[in-house]
Amino acid sequence: MFETDGLAALKSSTELLAQGFTDLPEFDSPHLDAGAAAVLSDVARRMQENYPYAHPLYAGQMLKPPHPIARAAYSLAMQINPNNHALDGGRASSELEKEAVANLAAMFAWDSHIGHLCGGGTMANMEALWIARQELGGAVVASEQAHYTHSRLTEVLGIPFHSVPVNANAQMDVAALESLLRQEKIGTVVVTLGTTGVGSVDPLHKVLELRKSHSFRIHVDAAYGGYHCLLDSLADNARQAFAQIADVDSIVIDPHKHGLQPYGCGCVLFRDPQIGRHYKHESPYTYFSSDELHLGEISLECSRPGASATALWATQQLQPMERGGEFARGLEDSRQAALALYARICDDHSQLSIVEPELDIVLWAPKAVKASEISALSSNAFEQCAANNLHLALVHLPSTLLRAHWTGVEFDAESVTCLRSCLMKPEHLQWVEKIWAIYKEST
Repeated sequence: MFETDGLAALKSSTELLAQGFTDLPEFDSPHLDAGAAAVLSDVARRMQENYPYAHPLYAGQMLKPPHPIARAAYSLAMQINPNNHALDGGRASSELEKEAVANLAAMFAWDSHIGHLCGGGTMANMEALWIARQELGGAVVASEQAHYTHSRLTEVLGIPFHSVPVNANAQMDVAALESLLRQEKIGTVVVTLGTTGVGSVDPLHKVLELRKSHSFRIHVDAAYGGYHCLLDSLADNARQAFAQIADVDSIVIDPHKHGLQPYGCGCVLFRDPQIGRHYKHESPYTYFSSDELHLGEISLECSRPGASATALWATQQLQPMERGGEFARGLEDSRQAALALYARICDDHSQLSIVEPELDIVLWAPKAVKASEISALSSNAFEQCAANNLHLALVHLPSTLLRAHWTGVEFDAESVTCLRSCLMKPEHLQWVEKIWAIYKEST
């Protein structure tokens, strides 16, 4: 489960890195001794107290192991420990970040853009909403299944927020959005392409139609689902939504989800490079060696790890983000795994299906007469599966969403606890049978 073959390549790469600094006099730098080895052994033992995130039998939360090249490149960069806030602190890694971010923008068919890496989707979404406030003002709206960070961040930014109901497929209800646009001053519509709870894709193509008669910005939160734009096998709604992602104002994507990167590595992109004017600041004591635009001038964050940029760039070189390539095939395997698990759920009369996966998240629950009984059975299945080394997740869904799918259930509670599985690893496709067998044995 743990890759060690790359340690030899990392050693030789570190020696090559050192050759770039041979003109400097030697000095006594810290080295690991026997005491350090003992501490590392303690760390290894303490880290055993984790779920097996890298194993295919971990199919719960959005935890995907970084690619070995990402781990190695990150470790190599840590010999320098660059800070991509300014060129003074991360000269080489800043260039790698610009190239890596441009690769992400090109994946969304943007030739022109401005953007940068950040700690994750929360910080990336905050920057997008902050720019939206600067550009247009007005309230922000997102669907009821959008990530909770949007309502929280708008509170931090002092922006009014409205929640839009969802349809039976957990996608933003466009008719409800249109009604809200007529009633309120809406500045930004957050369209989620891959909700983290259900995995649903908001109908971006329909929201774009509304923008023809209403004035608002469109921010796409694709922190989880963004890389799926590389797939040709998506169902109609998701396919149409991703096909028009180039027409939005801003996009957030998290390479530390499907992009095979260590935490934390998020990215915010803006289609119009002119929004860089909102970041203007003065800090003459920080920058002295370059007159070039540095990433600290287009970011709310200051210090940012150059190692993250290095790891992402290296991964993109090894597995380019292109349709039909190795990277895209890995995403396709994950999606096919989700569809395969969903098919088994639908074929089993003791289980309740919910929505067909649009990406790679699968939801279901054990069948019972009452909603409260379903919640209890789901929680018990979660624990019994974990005892048998199959790790799933739980999600609480509103009864209003489930009524259309479970016509024979008595809803005696406002929400129902269901099982949730995120099949993000390509290996999951080969493990669906085993996953289902353990689930059935556990329930």
